[in-house]
Amino acid sequence: MAKGGKLKKFVRERRFRIKIKTWMLFLVLVPLLFLDATLLRQDHIRMTELRDNVINVDAEIEGAETDDELEAVNARLAEALTELKEFVFSNIVINIVEENGTYNVMFGTGPFYLEQSYVKAASRALSEAESQLTDDSNPNGNIYEKASAVCRPQAIQNGWSWNSSQYINCMMGEIQKYPSANEIQDTVIANLPSTELYRRNYASPVFAPTLTGFMLLLTAIIIVIIVMRIIGFLVLRIAVLFL
Repeated sequence: MAKGGKLKKFVRERRFRIKIKTWMLFLVLVPLLFLDATLLRQDHIRMTELRDNVINVDAEIEGAETDDELEAVNARLAEALTELKEFVFSNIVINIVEENGTYNVMFGTGPFYLEQSYVKAASRALSEAESQLTDDSNPNGNIYEKASAVCRPQAIQNGWSWNSSQYINCMMGEIQKYPSANEIQDTVIANLPSTELYRRNYASPVFAPTLTGFMLLLTAIIIVIIVMRIIGFLVLRIAVLFL
């Protein structure tokens, strides 16, 4: 055999092999799990901050009295929503959402509502109907005034503002008590915006090319290797029992 062939055979027979034991994988897995939990928590906290910012900006709509003020708040609200949406779409955000007393784990923000945006739109629809409801020629008289007489004391007692959802619901409930107002009521209800238009629920990807994503991927690979080794070990033990 040539000298070069003997050298290759020697290298093949003496080559260095790194053997990773299963217990070594467990040692790596434990700190990885803590790192994953920390990164996921940071992403969740950032999402919560951005979502709270959206809700806070939306709350400022209640205090917007002029069209210019309302336009400025709406512009800031659009920017806040865009920032939240871009973050959620590009990061892994795990969230625990409570629905009807049950808690579900989901990827994303979970559903939330732009309450003051809806209240503003609903109050406009109610104001448009006010001129019809205050018509004294109505058989029931000034319906709007009668509804206000019931709801205004409740608003004062409970601290409701004139454009709050509680006050609007009270007014709508009182107006509905008058049969002759059915036609007007149908018009008001038709003009009220759907609450679904003000509902937001941004879903995040299961995997994203971020530090969190790569750490989770590495953790998943290690777990799969450990599980496969455990299954292989059990299969061998069972096979030995029947040999």
